[in-house]
Amino acid sequence: MYITCLDLEGVLVPEIWIAFAQASGIPELKRTTRDEPDYNKLMNWRISVLKEHNLGLKEIQETIAKIDPLPGAKEFLDELRSFCQVIIISDTFTQFAKPLMEKLGWPTIFCNSLEVSESGEITGFKMRIENSKLTTVKALQSIGYETIASGDSYNDLGMIKASKAGFLFRSTDKIKNDYPELPAYENFDDLMKAIKAAMD
Repeated sequence: MYITCLDLEGVLVPEIWIAFAQASGIPELKRTTRDEPDYNKLMNWRISVLKEHNLGLKEIQETIAKIDPLPGAKEFLDELRSFCQVIIISDTFTQFAKPLMEKLGWPTIFCNSLEVSESGEITGFKMRIENSKLTTVKALQSIGYETIASGDSYNDLGMIKASKAGFLFRSTDKIKNDYPELPAYENFDDLMKAIKAAMD
């Protein structure tokens, strides 16, 4: 029995923080897990930038409402879910993910949550579990599933390497060069073929 575990941002939808950096005119917020392997460090830094600019959850949600899935992402997900269980494992937050899940046809997502004050200021974040992607994949394996995983960033490498088959998708040249043993794909058709081949 297989479960395919997919990253969300950069794989199925555009990077939320990059979209918000463009919408808010704060270029430094373009920094993502493709650039910074330490997620806690990255999020604490983002929260401090938001505070400095007096921006909160509302402004980010307004940007997210305008984000559409990457071209072909919903069709890819629909086809994949027709023959395989799929879980999106993301380091994003429930407060960000909901409108995107609606546009993707309500797939299952495991993600984290933000701590938000009554005024709407983001004051912190609560990770579901340490190393959530790798830990989740190992938990699925412990209850009898084979996992196939795909993602684009440093924080996806653990689940990709721990799975029966793992693929980089639309990743950076640096990550692809640092991990040449991981098959890397740029379009959904090739990723679908690789997932199907891994299940044969």
